[in-house]
Amino acid sequence: MLLPGKPIAQAGRVEFVRILLVEDSRFILRENERVLLKAGYDVICAEDGESALKLAREQNPDLILLDMILPKMSGPDVLQRLKADAGTAGIPVVVLSSLSGKNRQKLIEAGAEDYLEKSLLMPMLGVNLLPKTLEDVICRINRRRGIAFSSIPVDK
Repeated sequence: MLLPGKPIAQAGRVEFVRILLVEDSRFILRENERVLLKAGYDVICAEDGESALKLAREQNPDLILLDMILPKMSGPDVLQRLKADAGTAGIPVVVLSSLSGKNRQKLIEAGAEDYLEKSLLMPMLGVNLLPKTLEDVICRINRRRGIAFSSIPVDK
């Protein structure tokens, strides 16, 4: 089944993939922002659920990385509102959480594309596997949307 929405990378055009990174921990936010920028992504940051919704509507990112425990509005509430809003429903959401994977299936059923545990992305100080893991996730999302890997330009 193909999912609605645009591909994360447009065929025939080289462009930055814009990611909305939603994280309340300043340390994790800055570390993930740093590695994503270094990997060539365009990154927008939000530190709470309300800001995340506002930025998603205003900036129309290609992908949202969403923490679950946030001030002002929880991650699951943000996910629900994103998927209920016609303007943001097509934006893929990947959950990044410190919580165990027991909530994974419930979040996928609520509209998340994937669920990644933070401890696996940053297994030790100085190691951040988010960009590499994200490449795999983006490929899976595009395949589900019927976008062939060969259709996506690579600018390295």
